Amino acid sequence: MSQLLPTAQARRARESLTEYLRTTFALADTEVQTALDQFLSDPVTGIFKGPFVRTRTPFRPQPGGGDALEITPGKFEPYGHQARAFQRLSSRRLGEGKRPQPTLVTTGTGSGKTESFLYPILDHVVRHRRQGGTGV
Repeated sequence: MSQLLPTAQARRARESLTEYLRTTFALADTEVQTALDQFLSDPVTGIFKGPFVRTRTPFRPQPGGGDALEITPGKFEPYGHQARAFQRLSSRRLGEGKRPQPTLVTTGTGSGKTESFLYPILDHVVRHRRQGGTGV
């Protein structure tokens, strides 16, 4: 079971990498070897720091935020940052010759950044096809 614990995995990875570096750089000069050992093992100034635990609040859905797109299913509730991206990137309500706004989405891992830009693209393609378009 300990093989699944992130702290145990981090410790094993640190130990394996430290051993690899010590044997790869087996230095003849004891002063330099001591400095390397200190760099590899010192918890404050050394190469390895952490592991750190970061806690974040969960991403919150924005009810009705998927309304900017036609392809989202009825009960789909995007996260707030996705809904704002959909509004900026959707071509659904744009007039002739208008383009979606440049948009940059920065948020945590697993928060749906890919969907933030991909859904508006797919939405545009589906609507274009429904209107008789043959290429995008």
